[in-house]
Amino acid sequence: MSSERARAHLTPRLMIQLAAPHTWPASLMPVLAAVAFAARTNSALSALSACVLLAIAVLAQSAVNALNDYFDFIKGADSADDNVEESDAVLVYHNVCPAHVLAFALACMMVALALGVYCIMLAGWIPLCIAFVGALAIVFYSGGRTPLSYAPVGEAVSGVVMGGLLPLACYQVLTGVLEPLVLVWSIPLIIGIALIMLTNNTCDIEKDRMAGRRTLPVLLNRQRSRVLYRSLLIIWLASITVIVALWYTPGIIVVPFLLLAAHAPFNALWANPCTPAVRVQAMGQICSANLLFGAFFAAAVFASGITLTL
Repeated sequence: MSSERARAHLTPRLMIQLAAPHTWPASLMPVLAAVAFAARTNSALSALSACVLLAIAVLAQSAVNALNDYFDFIKGADSADDNVEESDAVLVYHNVCPAHVLAFALACMMVALALGVYCIMLAGWIPLCIAFVGALAIVFYSGGRTPLSYAPVGEAVSGVVMGGLLPLACYQVLTGVLEPLVLVWSIPLIIGIALIMLTNNTCDIEKDRMAGRRTLPVLLNRQRSRVLYRSLLIIWLASITVIVALWYTPGIIVVPFLLLAAHAPFNALWANPCTPAVRVQAMGQICSANLLFGAFFAAAVFASGITLTL
């Protein structure tokens, strides 16, 4: 049995699997959007600052992913029968010491914190305060006696922290201005990231119920969760259109291309039953949609600063 074998080393390949690059759109798109927002305010942006912010976001996302794997494994919430890919459950499919996975997650957080010192030197203590709130969310989402992932707030917490607070902090670092409107401009990002969590939790209703989790889909049941899911899909695209029209009006020229590109993935997400059997496919679809919609949203913001002449 695996428990009787010598523990496997945490190799670079397994570290990459723990970091779960396929989930990085949840951190890449908020930073890209923040750069777009900042570029419309201040045309002289620091490329180094943008790259550092991107690295911090990816490291934080990787830490979240590794912590989720660690705590789910320790609590027995993950198994090979749960329709998870091998790359999504390193501790389930590989005989790796759980303590090494925890150390990897903490290392990602420490490197992100070290890079954050650079941001503090640029923009003062405000980004640190926002980052502290985000760090607390990371820890309490998976850890603690009653993790947030066991409560019906996971979608809201992940959406607001990654989709709202992250762009707010990035914008402040890039421009030196704490702009509350960034939270309004980030509504599409908040919804997109919340949908990633809603997809996962809706597919995992049966598993989560058995594990004692009271996620939002567990409380709603699958049918009502899919109604919420479809409603958020509509609001997601509508919010991009409204925000671009109101604040970045010239960029509205990009919206028709977004709607054309969104047709196929939107229909696939709309038709997805979000059952355990299609969990892997559903997660791939919603992460790809975040990448696509987020890229078009940022493109529309960037395009709003371009002057077209005949």
